[in-house]
Amino acid sequence: MPYPGAPAQADSRSVLSIPAFRKLWNSMAFSSFGDWLGLLATTALAQQLAGGNYSKANFAIAGVFIVRLLPAVILGPIAGVIADRFDRRRLMIVCDILRFGLYLSIPLVGNYFWLYTATVLVESVTLFWSPAKEASVPNLVPKNKLESANQVTLLASYGTAPIAAVMFSLLALFAGGLEKIVSHRYASTADLALYIDAISFLYTAWVVSRIKGLPKGGVSKTAANENIATSLLAGFKFVSKSKIISGLIFGMLGAFFAAGAVIGLARTFVGDLHAGDAAYGVLFGSVFTGLALGISAGPKLFSQFSRRRIFGASLAVSSFFLIVLATITNLVLAIVFVVLLGAFAGLSWVTGFTMLGLEVEDEVRGRTFAFVQSLIRISLVLVLAVAPVIAASIGRHTYHFGRYTVAYNGAAFTMFAAGVIGLAVGVLSYHRMKDRPSVSLWSDIKNAVRGELGGITGATRSGIFISFEGGEGSGKSTQTKLLKDYLESIGETVLLTREPGGTELGVKIREILLANETGHISPRGEALLYAADRAHHVYSMIKPALDAGSVVITDRYIDSSIAYQGAGRVLAPSEVARISRWATESLTPTLTFILDLPAEIGLKRAGANPDRLESEPLAFHERVRNEFLNLSNIDPERYAVIDATQSIEAIHDQIKERVSHLALLKINSAKLQK
Repeated sequence: MPYPGAPAQADSRSVLSIPAFRKLWNSMAFSSFGDWLGLLATTALAQQLAGGNYSKANFAIAGVFIVRLLPAVILGPIAGVIADRFDRRRLMIVCDILRFGLYLSIPLVGNYFWLYTATVLVESVTLFWSPAKEASVPNLVPKNKLESANQVTLLASYGTAPIAAVMFSLLALFAGGLEKIVSHRYASTADLALYIDAISFLYTAWVVSRIKGLPKGGVSKTAANENIATSLLAGFKFVSKSKIISGLIFGMLGAFFAAGAVIGLARTFVGDLHAGDAAYGVLFGSVFTGLALGISAGPKLFSQFSRRRIFGASLAVSSFFLIVLATITNLVLAIVFVVLLGAFAGLSWVTGFTMLGLEVEDEVRGRTFAFVQSLIRISLVLVLAVAPVIAASIGRHTYHFGRYTVAYNGAAFTMFAAGVIGLAVGVLSYHRMKDRPSVSLWSDIKNAVRGELGGITGATRSGIFISFEGGEGSGKSTQTKLLKDYLESIGETVLLTREPGGTELGVKIREILLANETGHISPRGEALLYAADRAHHVYSMIKPALDAGSVVITDRYIDSSIAYQGAGRVLAPSEVARISRWATESLTPTLTFILDLPAEIGLKRAGANPDRLESEPLAFHERVRNEFLNLSNIDPERYAVIDATQSIEAIHDQIKERVSHLALLKINSAKLQK
């Protein structure tokens, strides 16, 4: 279930300053609040009607989730098309009034049949209300503010879940005193929540009635109205062909599997801990509080960590906390572990969706996201429905260990099993997607914390980016030209450039950096000059060429700064890497060739008139060579170390063989997009 991070405060204020959109946003916030409160209330009522029967209560709660799923499966593909044929404002008002009446009737009737019937009807009505709301947003805000509008819209949809949980807990405390005045038949926590839920929809109907200028709608067919089966099939065809994307989706489903098990079993689990509705509300809210923390704070805390690794690792940690949660019999500890579970599940979710946006090409991104959203929606609700059924089947169990007696019931066993499955999915996803197989996880964590190169997985671009690195006299210039000629001979568009000096500005910086007349430059100043050249180089030449689908070959890039200004000048390589990563917006080469040559041989090849760097002592150049080799060990999939003592032809043949795999990948990607 998506839980977006909050948009930038300035953007939020800007879009909410539009009167019509602000009114619609208010209606969305209260409507979502009502939905979440209704979910809490109906599941609590289902357990209440079970009269203390453990199996019956679990089956009843599962029934609530099942009937919430049925309308989306049956009406989902057509509700949006039908809704688009009516006046949107009137449709939203009518839907809210209907939801008001249906939620109000549930506690008044007070039996399972009407609980399920009314839930089906409410979900059916919501399927017509939602597309009318979604279609109205673009008509109320300028195009340049639509992204911000979508962010605050999602915040209204999912950010109200913890608020609803707090309200439910407060109602549980209030209901105890009210039952002394009014019969428990009409004043339980679930009943009070349903009354407030009903009133919230009446309020949203009034808010929408005051919005002027909403369009009546048209009969356009949008992606949102696409048949779920069609979306799943189209998405599956693309996803199944990509190891990374299939691993992402597999892992994301595991994250929702763990979170869904907690949500679906929360009411029963709280009852097993001998707590009431107030504790249920707190536990429910704790899941979403943890999700919010993971989504908002996680990417910042782990900003230097490889996304591919953090995805599987955070999923595994989240599932581990679910296993621990299943063994806990103390409510306070349970709440703490639920927050931690939710935080790592949220981190896994936001990392997964970020990587999908980076890994999936624009031409197929829409259908892929449609596939993911549909699959997650169905899978999550199925987990919510099935988990209570399994818990009910297991039932209550008491174990005696000498003088100690321990009670573990179906909810705990089911959560434990879900945690084990989630842990297996996380470990499998981690091994399937890790981008530095020869480096241990702990080593990667230490490198990421220190800000070492390779900590961030950069954005995927249409072209191929190849860099050549190595010490003085290693033959980089010769090999870059030979590779350019070869790639152009097989039909590729190639940009050959160098650092420093790839741009007009770079030429001037190169003169300063390499001229002997410049004299001594402070190591930090030198590093900043190289970073300035690189920032302009990437901005003005490399990125545009990559976006156009070209192959970019550069003679030196970030690794040279790390080796020369880091190891050579005895600065911290991590600091130099961080500066260059910021300057390039984390643009990382697809492939880096390191032409390795003993420093002494390289300096002899450099010529009789050495420049400012070539004039450095042998020890300097040995440190540079060793640092290049150290970098190649960090990420062996990206680096290719070639012995530069070989002949020019032998080196070129090895380069061609390695690059041919990249060219093949590019061709396959183009075919896949078509």
